[in-house]
Amino acid sequence: MKRSLFIISVLMMTLTATAQYDFLTAHRGVIKGGYDFWVYTPEDYYFSQEQTPVVIFLHGASLCGRNINRSRRYGPLDAIVRGREIPALVIVPQNPGGAWNPKKVLDVLEWTRKHYACDSTRVYVLGMSLGGYGTMDFAGTYPDRVAAALAMCGGCSLRDVQPLGQVPLWIIHGTADRAVNVKESKKVVSALEAEHNDSRLRYDWWQGANHGAPARVFYLKKTYEWLFSHSLRDKGRPINRDITIERSELKNAYTDMMKNAPKPEVLEGDEEFEE
Repeated sequence: MKRSLFIISVLMMTLTATAQYDFLTAHRGVIKGGYDFWVYTPEDYYFSQEQTPVVIFLHGASLCGRNINRSRRYGPLDAIVRGREIPALVIVPQNPGGAWNPKKVLDVLEWTRKHYACDSTRVYVLGMSLGGYGTMDFAGTYPDRVAAALAMCGGCSLRDVQPLGQVPLWIIHGTADRAVNVKESKKVVSALEAEHNDSRLRYDWWQGANHGAPARVFYLKKTYEWLFSHSLRDKGRPINRDITIERSELKNAYTDMMKNAPKPEVLEGDEEFEE
């Protein structure tokens, strides 16, 4: 009897995992000269359709390359596999190397909009490290396309960061980051504050936190609640300051998803998860 229950349990877990993967599609070579990318469709997608928000995740340097599976090793797609429900189209491009190109990210978004029903007024972008730069570069280049952005342990490559003032933007950076100095994020904050263009900006400098500390933010339910609370339809596009993420919460990032969930797979030399 116990053996039968064990077999049934294993089968149910296998079927659940298979169902999750059924909603995940890799798109390779569909944009000439552009990024390959994943698109995840949420479980109730065929009911939500045009009401479905969009989350774009831009990974860090360690996941760059031509093997698209690398881009799933941490971030929203990994969170979904581990049990986090994200009721959105999740788009994960893979950067083959170098800085993220905002136009190429937009090309991925536009391709997805043509092939999947979604709510174009609720497009969100988030990333860390190289992806943190990509997040601010993309949001600052196309502020009228991004409902909210979350950039962690990165910076901004744009000559003019003022368009970021149009976007509800949350910046998180550790003060002990040795890979990307917190000064890179502070430059953006200072530039926006100097022009009194910071009404939609919030930021947290996590004291003593290293480069990898913010990685678990991708696994928190609150992260997506905060993003989804914004829309391009919002009058004045105010930023949500009610939802907070404390560094102390990261220790329990996985507890409400799966019991005994392992940490995300760490690549050799992966600074995103340097502890």
